[in-house]
Amino acid sequence: MEEARIYTKEMDLVDAVLDTLQEMRMSKAELALRLNVSRSMVSQYLNRKYTSDTTELEASLRTWLMEMKGEEVKAAQEVSFQIKARPLQKVEYFESRDYVAVIGLCQLCQEEGARGIVTGRSGYGKTFSLKKYAQLPRVAYIECNEAMNQKDLIRKIEKAVGLPKAYGSIDERMERVTDFFNTASGYLLIIDEADKLITKYTQKKIELLRAITDIAQVGVVLAGEPMLEGLLKAYDQRFANRMEFGYNLCGLTEQEVKEYFEGFEIDDAALAELVIRACNKQTGCFRLLDRTFNNILRIMREQQGNVITMKVVKEASRMMIL
Repeated sequence: MEEARIYTKEMDLVDAVLDTLQEMRMSKAELALRLNVSRSMVSQYLNRKYTSDTTELEASLRTWLMEMKGEEVKAAQEVSFQIKARPLQKVEYFESRDYVAVIGLCQLCQEEGARGIVTGRSGYGKTFSLKKYAQLPRVAYIECNEAMNQKDLIRKIEKAVGLPKAYGSIDERMERVTDFFNTASGYLLIIDEADKLITKYTQKKIELLRAITDIAQVGVVLAGEPMLEGLLKAYDQRFANRMEFGYNLCGLTEQEVKEYFEGFEIDDAALAELVIRACNKQTGCFRLLDRTFNNILRIMREQQGNVITMKVVKEASRMMIL
């Protein structure tokens, strides 16, 4: 059965937005990303503490409400819309403490033109968070690998910012890239898997990045495995000393796992097993939890089940490498 909600004159734009965020299970941080405004602006406005001109922000919020509901929503006017029952599916992404911290660090580095470093074990959600932020304007995301040389790296940067393929020496192409960043101010350059650029045999690739950031007005975030910080200190002390912000992903907490399954009926044994898969310091991670949940949802749809039981978890795990 569909549930009808009525927005009346007594419910202003702030109330409408807060109610919609709750219904869509969307955070204020995601709303800020969708509107391409700062999280603090959205938070202050929704807490009724924003003192600057709200005209543009309110226009963006009304447009967002129309997109979410398919109806025109205006403050001080009566508007109604229908909300359909949610299908059996997980949220698009989960706003864990790690996710919020990574997004916040990226935003800070972009706004300040600063340098930051993000480290975390594989599977903790580092790359997912960075790619999510990279959907915003003026953000260039690059994923590195061991086989890259200096020309590969500079070409990836050129491609990420939309520059046509260029020829010439590394120095000439680096100058072209730095000119671009100095002209198109406000960019953030995210270098993921940056630890793969540094070995005891060569540091030229990471030195190339340092040279670009020394000349160009661009924010930079280096991301990689926990060893990244130690590699920087060992092989490029000057770059390590230039890092202004840093965050090391901690992994999910038991409470976050429970919040992740909010809205689903799950028995205690199944929840305990999923907490282990997410929080175990040896093998647990967000990726393992997410893969398990994908299989659980597939099985429940096939069996038309409503409760996540230990039997379902075991069946979902049958062909997984744990």
